[in-house]
Amino acid sequence: MTPAPDRDRLLVLTPHPSGALSADVLRDMLGEDVFDEEKRAAFLRRVFLEGDPYTDLIYAVPGARYLQAPWSRFAVDLNRDRDDLDDNGVVKLMDFGRRPLYPEGFTLTPEGREARLRRVWDAFDAQVSTELAGARLMIVGHSMASHGPKLGPDTGAPRPALTLMPGTEGEPTFPRDRWDALQAACAEAFAPVLTGEFTRVAVGDPWTTDTLSRNHHARTGIPAFGIEINVALYYAEWGVVRPGALRELNAAFGRFADAALGLVE
Repeated sequence: MTPAPDRDRLLVLTPHPSGALSADVLRDMLGEDVFDEEKRAAFLRRVFLEGDPYTDLIYAVPGARYLQAPWSRFAVDLNRDRDDLDDNGVVKLMDFGRRPLYPEGFTLTPEGREARLRRVWDAFDAQVSTELAGARLMIVGHSMASHGPKLGPDTGAPRPALTLMPGTEGEPTFPRDRWDALQAACAEAFAPVLTGEFTRVAVGDPWTTDTLSRNHHARTGIPAFGIEINVALYYAEWGVVRPGALRELNAAFGRFADAALGLVE
């Protein structure tokens, strides 16, 4: 019998599930409506659903090291380079439907941007570096819309059930000679939940590289990759979660994480 892998050698990150915004950021986004309970609650719900909802529950497996972002990706996107100034960069001014996140006329000053990056991006980056000490593998967990959104590289295109992001041919973040085995392990682990329209397990579609994986692999040499799960596997966009889906997906990810760790041990 193959011994169970030591999950303490695995670090799992979920950079996007939070729907929380600090009061200063929330006031920037809502203005005086921040004091209106109904408007504030509706906005926070919108921010939560536009993130990677429930990925904290899907990817947290017992025994593994685990870091979950405390703040919404719309405060600071931790899976972007610190100096990424694109629309879909590290500090976003619109959501994925290209709806503004801030009142008309709002400007985030360079000083305000730097302060936010220092408090959110730098703090999480330091935590990742600390948790990686002694780890053998890092997996970054995401969810993706069933079809490409307006703010993205594949607007309107249907997406796979699961996508693995192990880097590029020239710059792999996970050993290139084990990509096929990683894909096969993912398909096997998630087979019980891959039904209907969403069954394909892809590599590099629509993204090849997870930014957190790339940056921390470059610093440490520790193998890393990102995984995207199609939200249609657990709920209608953006509706009610299918009963039992999160538990099933968490069990599937646990099986896959063990297999992935075995590929680098």
